[in-house]
Amino acid sequence: MGSVHLIRHGQASWGADDYDQLSPLGMQQATALGISWEASDWAPTTAVAGGMKRHAQTAIATIDACGQGDGYDVDPGWDEFDHLAIAMAHDPAAMTADPKEFQQLLNTALDVWIAGDNDHEESYSAFVGRVMASFEKVVAGAGAGRTVAVFTSGGPIAMVVSHLLTGDASLFQRINDVVINASVTTIIVGRTGPRLLTFNEGTHLPRDMVTFR
Repeated sequence: MGSVHLIRHGQASWGADDYDQLSPLGMQQATALGISWEASDWAPTTAVAGGMKRHAQTAIATIDACGQGDGYDVDPGWDEFDHLAIAMAHDPAAMTADPKEFQQLLNTALDVWIAGDNDHEESYSAFVGRVMASFEKVVAGAGAGRTVAVFTSGGPIAMVVSHLLTGDASLFQRINDVVINASVTTIIVGRTGPRLLTFNEGTHLPRDMVTFR
């Protein structure tokens, strides 16, 4: 039996000129995950990161703190949907909202995106297809005794978990709302295919380091 570990990136830089950078807290979150791996003498057999800077920074900080591993491969299929563009298409002032207000606005904008009533660079159906294709790739690489760590974002994690639980994307938005920064979602891969073992595990993070955005 093998396993796939989906890791959400550490906290990004909300309100900064470049959102796609880990905040100082985000770096601490990623390091805390790596330290927990070192403490348990665990490291993934292979690692994959999405193509975003916050994915790479989380992978590097975690693997460095772990003290094991040979780097990671890059697969843009694990990239987040363009949540900022989707939100601002719905409300041009979206980024002036506080994080909680932004999440509410984003969920309304996502309803429109999912319904297809929009003109975004990537459609919702294209997002679903690329994420699930990338998931199939890592499942294929998680053979007996192999562990694959995937550094990605909340959206792809929510999409995969929804499909594992229901066979479709019906729980995507509800799950997407609660994925913790630097959390780990574990999927076991055996003869019956991939099955969800744990979701959103964050016990490696002190309470004051737990964030959702």
